[in-house]
Parts: sequence; C-alpha cells; structure tokens
Amino acid sequence: MRAYSPADEETVRARDLLKDWAGEGFLTQAQYHQMEQETGCDLRRTNIFLRLVLFLFTLIIVSAAVALTFVISTPHQQTIGILLLIYSAISYTAAEGAVSQARLYRYGIEESLAVCSVGFLCAGLQVSLFSDRSYPPASPGAEFLVPVAGAIASLWLWHRFGLQYAFLAAMIFVIWLPHYWTSSHMAQHLIVATLYAAGLFAVVTARPRHRLTYRNNEYSIAEALLWLGIYLAINFQFSSVNLLGQWWGAPPNGMQFSRPFYVATWVLTWCLPPVLLARGLRGKDRAVIVVGIAVAILTLVSNKSYLGWNRHAWDPMLLGALLIGVAVFTRRWLAKGSGGIRRGFTAQRLSGKDKSWINIGAATFGLASQNAAMQSPQGNSSEAHFGGGDSGGGGASTKF
Repeated sequence: MRAYSPADEETVRARDLLKDWAGEGFLTQAQYHQMEQETGCDLRRTNIFLRLVLFLFTLIIVSAAVALTFVISTPHQQTIGILLLIYSAISYTAAEGAVSQARLYRYGIEESLAVCSVGFLCAGLQVSLFSDRSYPPASPGAEFLVPVAGAIASLWLWHRFGLQYAFLAAMIFVIWLPHYWTSSHMAQHLIVATLYAAGLFAVVTARPRHRLTYRNNEYSIAEALLWLGIYLAINFQFSSVNLLGQWWGAPPNGMQFSRPFYVATWVLTWCLPPVLLARGLRGKDRAVIVVGIAVAILTLVSNKSYLGWNRHAWDPMLLGALLIGVAVFTRRWLAKGSGGIRRGFTAQRLSGKDKSWINIGAATFGLASQNAAMQSPQGNSSEAHFGGGDSGGGGASTKF
C-alpha cells in the first residue's frame, strides 16, 4: 500500500536516471529532452534546498499552531495527551491529502506533516498514559509502548511514502526498547542486535522480489542501515554512553561485560566488515559497500581501545596513510583491467548524480563563489581601464 502508484514511482526513477546519464555524457541534449518528454509525470517535485526550507517552515507552522491552541485553552494534562493524539491524526491526514490531492513528491511539506504525526503520537501516548509516572530508562511497566508505537509508525511512513530517514527513525526507537525490559547492559546490546538482525532477515528476504524495480534502492539503504546498526550494537567502543571518556584516557568498558562475551564481540567487529564488503561487491550494492568500508575503518579505529592498548598521537596519521595506500592500489588495479573495468567495477570519473551532489556541497560551502572571485580581474591592475559610455559635464570624454 504505497501513497504513489508504481507507474509514478517508475517514472520518477526513469527521470532521475536520465539526468544521471545526461550528466555523464551518455545522452545528447536532444536525446535527453526527447526522452524527458516521453517520461512525463504529474508529481510536483523540487530541489533539495527548497525541500529542506519547506520542511522546516511546515514544521515550525504546525508546532506553533499546536502550541497556540494549548496557550489559549490551557487544557488539563490528560486533555493535552488526547489533543496531541488528535493532532497526530490530523497531521497524517494532511500528509495523505498533500500526496493524493496536491501530488507532492519529496516536496518537504508532506514529509514534515508525516514526521509531525509520529512526534505527536509519541508525545500524546506519553502524556495521556504515563503523565503521572516517571520515564526513566529502566522503569518497569508499559512505558515501552511509546517507542514501540514510534517504531511502528516510522516503519509505516517508510513503507507508505518511501522516506528513508523514517526507517532510520524506527531503528532509533528500537534502541530504547531494551532499557524498559532489563538493566543488564549485555542483555540490552543483545536485544538490539537481535531485533536488527530480525529486520535484516526480513529485508534480505523481501528484496529479491524488487531487484529490478524502484524499491530496490529503498531496500538497499535499509539493509545498509541495519548492517550498520548491528555493528554499532556489538562494538562497545561506539555504543557506550561514556564514549568520550573511554577515548580520552578512561578505562575500557569491557569490565561491564563477561570476558567471553566481550572477546566474542571483538571477534565479530573484525568478521562483519569482510562479510559486508563481500555481499556488497557480489551484488554491486553501493550502499552496503559504503557501510562495509565504514565499519572496517571503525574497527581499525576502535581496536586499541577494545584491547586496552595505549593510543598514540601518530595513530591517525598511520590510519590515513593506510587508507591512502589502499585507495591508490585499488584505483590502479581497476585501471589495469580491460578498458579500465574489472568485473563490472571501474575507477573512472564519477557519474552525473555524484557530480551534482559534489556541486551542491561546493555551493553550500561557498567554494564556487571563491573560485569566481579568484578568476575575476584585479582592481589594482595597471592594465585595467574604463570604457564605454559618455560622462557629461566639465568636458569629460569617454577616456576620462
């Protein structure tokens, strides 16, 4: 049950691919315009900057409107919870209407309304059901229903609207669940890793049916996020609350866990990166490959802290030299293949889509304006002169 029809989703995917191919130079301008006309779509889209602005403004407007009603009416605490649940339903209905009636697609407005619905839902449940009770991480009772509702609602938004960050939000809600069930840190890590592993199994099982459809990219990112979540759940050097203290001289947190369990997690931190890289390379899955590289770097970074070894000032330098060496070796190895390609991988120039993101980042940091300023003529040059136009008065001429 998707908010958008499969035909519209496939059309959006085709138009994105056309932009990518045109940016890479595989299509001429005439071919691009002709194929763009053949993939017409009535969905309303916008660029990433306006999308973020509309998302933020809609979030501010909705929050301010809800806060204004509370200030004017000053309801009771239980009434506030009920009103928040009503506002959650209204926000979600407005998001559905923005998609079905206004035909908005990644426009920022419908996304902000959907996100507000989840926030109001969690806040409403918390205030209406548990307003008179504390909300500590390990308190007994039914408080875990709030993160459960948040996780389910976020997963629904991911499935309904295809919002990737909604899947990440569901994973964040899952992190809070074990705190209400047990006070054992070891059990909490195991529960989170088990829940992520169950989600990974579901995604991997369902993904082959969408391998050649528009949903393959969604499942790819979801799988990559779940792999990353499993790794962070078992790597105690990154999942501990006292992370900064451990990295700046505090003793390692392995004393909180049994030694066999601690050693087993250390072994898993070394086993997961090659597994992820092998799966990503075999399926040519870019998201999984990126996560595999990231967790491999995290394993190298956290290894000394894991083993309780002393960290030195030159460790980052050695790590940087290692990464540079691996990158240069990989690039040269790929370039020596037939046509610069080995088993479908190449080290040639980036795609048009990657170039567009690089241009966006450059524009964000002002690099484009800096380059333009460097290329502009200097005002104090001896060769600079003024020309064109006459200036009246005092007998001035164009050469004055």
